Amino acid sequence: MKNAFPRIVIAGMAGDSGKTLIALSILSELRRLGIKTAAFKKGPDFIDSAWLGLASGSPARNLDIYLMGADYVYRSFVTHAVPEGINIIEGNRGLYDGMDTGETSTAEIAKILKAPVILICCPVKMTRTAAAHVLGCRHFDPDVQIAGVILNKVSGARHENVIRTAIEEECGIPVIGAVPNMEKESILPERHLGLVTPEEAASLAERINSFSGLCEKHINLRKILEIARIAPALDVITGEPEIKTGVPPVRIGYFFDSAFTFYYPENLEALNREGAELIKISALHDTSLPEIDALYIGGGFPETHAEQLEQNISMRRAVKEAAESGMPVYAECGGFIYLTESLKWNDNTYKFAGVFPVDVEMHNRPQGHGYCEVVVDCENPFFPPGARYRGHEFHYTRIVSGIDHVKSAYAVNRGVGCFNNRDGLLYKNVLAGYTHLHTGGVQEWAKGIVKAACKFKNRS
Repeated sequence: MKNAFPRIVIAGMAGDSGKTLIALSILSELRRLGIKTAAFKKGPDFIDSAWLGLASGSPARNLDIYLMGADYVYRSFVTHAVPEGINIIEGNRGLYDGMDTGETSTAEIAKILKAPVILICCPVKMTRTAAAHVLGCRHFDPDVQIAGVILNKVSGARHENVIRTAIEEECGIPVIGAVPNMEKESILPERHLGLVTPEEAASLAERINSFSGLCEKHINLRKILEIARIAPALDVITGEPEIKTGVPPVRIGYFFDSAFTFYYPENLEALNREGAELIKISALHDTSLPEIDALYIGGGFPETHAEQLEQNISMRRAVKEAAESGMPVYAECGGFIYLTESLKWNDNTYKFAGVFPVDVEMHNRPQGHGYCEVVVDCENPFFPPGARYRGHEFHYTRIVSGIDHVKSAYAVNRGVGCFNNRDGLLYKNVLAGYTHLHTGGVQEWAKGIVKAACKFKNRS
């Protein structure tokens, strides 16, 4: 059985080319017009995905060949794409960028999904040379179908017309939009890790209207829809993963507020399928943990909420007491930082939960950024020794004291981790580190957490 799944890939020639802004503007305008949409993000990014989900009205899914493999990327797309309407896949970096030889690039995603590409071209301080860039991308891989170009940051009508003519005449590719140069901050707020999360951004309704208005004024939406519909039909994969029955029900809490938002929807869904009831908790506003059998703390921005997190003494104490009691706790990046003794940032030091006797410090440059690979090399609550996992990390903090007093579960084959090529700090049934994992590539991720929760619940 096949389905149309009309679709396009929004790709750039480089990072910071305006892909996210343009993808959001198209999604918002389509939604305003009542056209069904689904959004996807190439790569592991949490924040872009959150904005794309906000614009489309449903969670955006990450598509990442390195983390998940090509088969999972395909399955995830056809499972969550809308059969009619339009599916928008936002790329990452430049069209052909990815690992060393480009095998994890946006172009590879486009080929797996047989999706036409809309190329974003930023012709700042150039005119006809923009056509040479587009032509180079077109010929670099003939299996990638570049079906349209959107110009971003054009300086005026004459600038646009010269470039539009050059691209259409020399490349044979239509220019279907031209967005003027503007201050991105006026529409998309930014900070050290990129965009501000939607949970922290002010005036969301106004921003969505701004996105929609940008498309209405500067992008040929009719042409976008035409290009999406030339994509060939794809084979549908039938059969949803089964929800486990007959297992003891467990309650797994997870922090979700403006400080902790980095959760892949597939990870939460996998916990559900394994029989867990998920309980949202706010580390900022709640003063105690509910009745739960395990705690999951994802990434986020504890540093920008450090004062409020520190002031919630009762929650910090509750988390530490839960860890001391043997409750399973799994945490990644920002969640790991919350479990340390303290965070130093901008000459201020903030006390956190103190599960691990280490202190971390915020820096102006990333201390770890990119794909990573870890090997589990000791007993821990969740994962079998000998397992090898692919993940990613992006953090501006590093441990500055206390490493002599902690154990760790991961050897880092690729990446930085916590210290000395180690990651995944261990204390009782707590495992926490900088590595983000996705259940698409770590099938036993949810099983391990639910199994540990069951064991804790049924302890004598």
